[in-house]
Amino acid sequence: MRLNKFISESGACSRREADAWIAAGRVTVNGAPAGLGIQVTDADSVLVDGRELPRRRRDIYLALNKPRGITCTTERDVAGNIVDFIGHRERIFPIGRLDKDSEGLILLTNNGDIVNEILRVEHGHEKEYLVTVERPVTESFLAMMAAGVRIGGEKTRPAVVTRAGPATFRIVLTQGLNRQIRRMCSALGFRVQSLKRVRIMHIRLGTLAPGAWRDLTDAEIRRLLTAAGTRATAG
Repeated sequence: MRLNKFISESGACSRREADAWIAAGRVTVNGAPAGLGIQVTDADSVLVDGRELPRRRRDIYLALNKPRGITCTTERDVAGNIVDFIGHRERIFPIGRLDKDSEGLILLTNNGDIVNEILRVEHGHEKEYLVTVERPVTESFLAMMAAGVRIGGEKTRPAVVTRAGPATFRIVLTQGLNRQIRRMCSALGFRVQSLKRVRIMHIRLGTLAPGAWRDLTDAEIRRLLTAAGTRATAG
């Protein structure tokens, strides 16, 4: 988040006034004089005239290992919705989606500014999946998945595809069409038996147990905000 927005959201002043304070040298970040336009998070120490700002709403960023059967919706009347499944005290919502029949990593937040920027197709953010199909995969299948497959009247973007077992492969996508991997496999005569997302950009599923969630680290949040671009953090 840009520093002027961070200050204004504390209720101390407007963004324009915050810019004036920064230009006048009244603001420090982590003990150093702040410059206009720098990015900060809740992990940073921001002082005005040597005093702490009023507490602002804490932005929440979570990583969940979504089990099969959980639906990525905020509609509380949908059985097995992801919001009730997590039961977080804050109002949070998923960044993107993961099919009900799929499992693995999904991010959730209460920061609406960042969601659309992360999801914008033109940003080309990577998402990695581990996929098992019903029979052994061939080299030609892997090559066609990597080159792009025509589904729904359009050809998917090229992807990075590597073999992970006789009937299992990894695929890294930079787009998120509806049920994309399942439809790509079907178009080539294969049926997906299991699909797990293991990475979103720089954030990895790791050893997070199915159904468990964790807060993103400060380093992960910084990179996420940077990757989202200036629109999500601009003042």
